[in-house]
Amino acid sequence: MRDQRAGTGPSISVLTACRSNRVGTLPAALASLTAQRRTDWEWVLQFDGPIPALPEPLDRTRAAGRLTVGGADRPGGYGPAEARNRGLARCRGALVQNLDSDDELEPDALSALADTLLRHPEAAFAAGDARDLLPDGSLRSVPSQLRPGLLAPGEVYRLWRTEPATYSVPLHPAGVMWRRAVLLEFGGWPALWGMDDTALLMAVSAVRPGVYIAADTLRYRLHDGQLSALVGRGRSGLADQVALIRQRVAALREVAGTTGLPSGWGTGVVRGVDVA
Repeated sequence: MRDQRAGTGPSISVLTACRSNRVGTLPAALASLTAQRRTDWEWVLQFDGPIPALPEPLDRTRAAGRLTVGGADRPGGYGPAEARNRGLARCRGALVQNLDSDDELEPDALSALADTLLRHPEAAFAAGDARDLLPDGSLRSVPSQLRPGLLAPGEVYRLWRTEPATYSVPLHPAGVMWRRAVLLEFGGWPALWGMDDTALLMAVSAVRPGVYIAADTLRYRLHDGQLSALVGRGRSGLADQVALIRQRVAALREVAGTTGLPSGWGTGVVRGVDVA
């Protein structure tokens, strides 16, 4: 991978969508970026609404050319999917690391994930483990269901559980590193409320291999104001959104054919929603 210090541009674009009234955690996200052992990154920050006043560390980073900031000349409230897709247009790196505005990256995250994709050119994405960042600042590990290495098409989908009481995704979608070409091919993040990153992960992993590394790469902040917490309360609209994701996966599978897919893939493996 090329290094920005050599003047050849960033290899990795770190893409962050943020609500205009939620800038308080951005300095912590920035600190996790500046702590990265890999330096060939740019930060693409896209607000869901007008650009607010930025904390001073972000202004310095913007002046140094490591951060670009976008927004919209309207109130916003359209959600992270639209913001991410607008930010994607400014990403210059061949690899795009998702970083939510209230999360942080582990110091080796960019190195570990980018190097893994370099070793596995067939993989469309890479992801590691996410530790919960608790309100008191402590970190809590979350055990993974996956074995390290390449993930066959459909393997992530097979382990996705959608019943409200047992909802779980085997890979944390907020911490995925994507190949930018794959994001463009699949149309970016779909317009689902609070599930756009899950929907994208399920669609791509349905027909493309990915790779999982058994290493902590993301610190996932738990707090009352996070969008996923709001979605999780009663899982409002879960059935419709999951139904759409499943229908899209079925369509992609039909177009791609079943060659090389695991036995039984896509048939009754996601529980809780009946789709005609």
